[in-house]
Amino acid sequence: MAKEKILEIKNLKQHFGSASNPIKAVDGISFDVYRGETLGLVGESGCGKTTTGRAILGLTNAVMGSVKFEGREISQLKGESLQKLRCDLQVIFQDPYGSLNPRMSVGEAISEPLAIHSYQERFHRYRSAEARRERVAYLLERVGLTKSAMRRFPHEFSGGQRQRAMIAQALACDPALLVADEPTTALDVTVQAEILDLMRGLKDKLN
Repeated sequence: MAKEKILEIKNLKQHFGSASNPIKAVDGISFDVYRGETLGLVGESGCGKTTTGRAILGLTNAVMGSVKFEGREISQLKGESLQKLRCDLQVIFQDPYGSLNPRMSVGEAISEPLAIHSYQERFHRYRSAEARRERVAYLLERVGLTKSAMRRFPHEFSGGQRQRAMIAQALACDPALLVADEPTTALDVTVQAEILDLMRGLKDKLN
């Protein structure tokens, strides 16, 4: 059976600075990602990995090239169409402490995407706070945290636990594609291995 292409990058270019002296952060890369597949971009610091991730997520518009997700050109999506895309494209950043709102409990942070997108038919079941709490408890268990974690705040967790909470938040809306921007950089070697094993396991279970 043919593999399903979920992401298609063609001749992606992202330049910064002046036209006469541009900084070529990304300069003509192409690759495809298929459903259920893991693809790694490897390169030295400053070579454009994060910029590529931001282009995939629609957070920046490339100066040239194409980024298609499930056949749709991301740069052409606006308004509600782009907001719906946010459900299917999620990101895990390398600094979980900087990514989680310190004023929100972990439970509130994970349930926020469900509340935001509850107007969509596929998320109507999460309109009630109780339904969102049940989903959060399920996600916390998925990433190796206990239900009691939802009442705690980011500063009460270790780095590895915060990254697990970030992964749970990224999974809240059941995305089709996760963009992970060096998600283990801020962790020690043992915890890095645990997080990578967790992500591999989730990929296998959730496709």
